[in-house]
Amino acid sequence: MESNSTAGSFLPLQQFSVADIIVIAVYFALNIAVGIWSSCRVNRNTLSGYFLAGRNMAWWPIGASLFASSEGSGLFIGLAGTGAAGGIAVTGFEWNATYVLLALAWVFVPVYISAGIITVPEYLQRRFGGERIRMYLSGLSLLLSVFTKISTDLYSGALFVQVCLGWNLYLSTVLMLVVTALYTIAGGLAAVIYTDALQTLIMVIGAVTLAVKAFGEIGGYQNLEEAYLKAVPAKIIPNTTCHLPRADAMHLFRDPVSGDLPWTGMTFGLSVLATWYWCTDQVIVQRSLSAKNLNHAKAGSILASYLKMLPLVVIIMPGMISRVLYPDAVACVDPTECARVCGAEVGCSNIAYPKLVVELMPSGLRGLMIAVMMAALMSSLTSVFNSSSTLFTMDVWRKVRLDAGERELLLVGRLTTVVLVAISVVWIPILQSSSGGQLYIYIQSVTSALAPPVTAVFALAVFWRRANEQCQLLEAWERT
Repeated sequence: MESNSTAGSFLPLQQFSVADIIVIAVYFALNIAVGIWSSCRVNRNTLSGYFLAGRNMAWWPIGASLFASSEGSGLFIGLAGTGAAGGIAVTGFEWNATYVLLALAWVFVPVYISAGIITVPEYLQRRFGGERIRMYLSGLSLLLSVFTKISTDLYSGALFVQVCLGWNLYLSTVLMLVVTALYTIAGGLAAVIYTDALQTLIMVIGAVTLAVKAFGEIGGYQNLEEAYLKAVPAKIIPNTTCHLPRADAMHLFRDPVSGDLPWTGMTFGLSVLATWYWCTDQVIVQRSLSAKNLNHAKAGSILASYLKMLPLVVIIMPGMISRVLYPDAVACVDPTECARVCGAEVGCSNIAYPKLVVELMPSGLRGLMIAVMMAALMSSLTSVFNSSSTLFTMDVWRKVRLDAGERELLLVGRLTTVVLVAISVVWIPILQSSSGGQLYIYIQSVTSALAPPVTAVFALAVFWRRANEQCQLLEAWERT
């Protein structure tokens, strides 16, 4: 409860100017314009039009949406925070996607398209002819959406606004929810994908701008390792080493025994998690299913693969630089000091990215970076809201109400978004005190426990003709 009491005490370190406000206003105007334009291109009053954008999407918005959906504000905050705490090894989570995305386009999407599905669990029903595994995986996907996607994006986006503007964490959350939920409910998948393309452009421009500014502050990349290893807070805990940066901070592949992110797990084990996220998760697969044809789906995956190479330089290393420039805040280890700085006694590495924004960016560009984080938040949330409502409507509600018409199903899909938002807000206090203040570690901890059996089920369904529902369902239950 202590963290809640301090949540409203932070003040922005810079006064935002008229130029910042204009940039943010222009961003929202562009967002609304693109949303309205894209909504008019597709008939949103049909299930295919609302949930799959009429299956008429070109490759470039699909690729941009795949990237934007995965790079929500949770990853901006989380990747930079984990980079500040432990170095560049977390890059493996991003680069692993570069080849798994190709597996999505060349292995899984052809199977999904030939099955004519709307949701990924629906494929398992058509593959095995039973309802149980479809319902089970739909429920599991909805739980993962709440605990690893919606709530973390809400928390990280609100944290960014809190650090930059000094607003209360929960006030920030409510304001962002109102805008995002209304936007998703009205627009459908077409609006989500086209606005994701806009968000991707804004995110890349803003993140590159901040990265250039951050590297300039330390004299370039050549000084990063030496400066990072010296980034120690003034107030430490005696007889401990938790305040010291890792000696292997600049190692992407770390010791398989003593490393915090061993190369064996990051290379082989991570591929299992990545296959779940990129090849079987509704949020991602839904974008590929909206493609005009298989060639557009493949080209979209290739574009997203290239974009996934960027976070090391534009997010993770700037997080490390934030620790170099502001070690007393970003690298704090004393619980009392951390509570004073960020409201969380377990650590403040999550403020690494917003700290850079408020300290380094000049007037106008601060507004751009606020727009970047809003873009990241909105693109991720709209994607998850739309996909989760698709799962509940098509896999759960339609089985409960067998005679439900399209109008009722569309209404249920919109109401599902409202319910998911409420549940996610309740989970935010737990995120504040989890995983040593490293949001990205929390996300990976949850998915590492729940994702592997899903990957196994889909791999067997696609590659082993003799697999049956009883075998798959038993495996999924036992492993989760």
